[in-house]
Amino acid sequence: MAAGTSNYWEDLRKQARQLENELDLKLVSFSKLCTSYSHSSTRDGRRDSSDTTPLLNGSSQDRMFETMAIEIEQLLARLTGVNDKMAEYTNSAGVPSLNAALMHTLQRHRDILQDYTHEFHKTKANFMAIRERENLMGSVRKDIESYKSGSGVNNRRTELFLKEHDHLRNSDRLIEETISIAMATKENMTSQRGMLKSIHSKMNTLAISGRCLERGRKETATRADEL
Repeated sequence: MAAGTSNYWEDLRKQARQLENELDLKLVSFSKLCTSYSHSSTRDGRRDSSDTTPLLNGSSQDRMFETMAIEIEQLLARLTGVNDKMAEYTNSAGVPSLNAALMHTLQRHRDILQDYTHEFHKTKANFMAIRERENLMGSVRKDIESYKSGSGVNNRRTELFLKEHDHLRNSDRLIEETISIAMATKENMTSQRGMLKSIHSKMNTLAISGRCLERGRKETATRADEL
């Protein structure tokens, strides 16, 4: 293997190791960010229920997540590019006795890249799931608070409505009682009027009968005198 090509290979390996070290540190920090996000969410409720956009309201963790995700994706892309160059080199090395060793080294770097890529996507998915759950919980808390707040107003309105309803029922009852008394009074007066008419009729009958008897007696007396 020529010195120039050997140096090129070593330079590629150096770049790969450097990128792998950077990725390792970034992924550790990324994982800690996800863990701290989860713990802080569980500990203190994470979001104010009155916040309509909880994930966009000055959350440093959310901004860090977006920034770190972009940085890791860029590092993965760069490492993929280096691995591709290493693969091209092994295919054109022209030294069969060294190809096996080069391929073994390349495979190790590919495995590392695959592991880092898998770890990144797994951590990112976990973070997104936690964030989505917090969004949902924040929305539920907001709905509960709105319901409680609205329930207070509704309870007050219901109380006033019930009082007004009772007042109307009492008024209806008083009106019905007044009407009943008036009807009873009317019936009583009608009955009394009927009784008075009956008495008056009987008295008239008695008076007429008395006058008839008196007239009869007078006529009898007159005839007796004539005889």
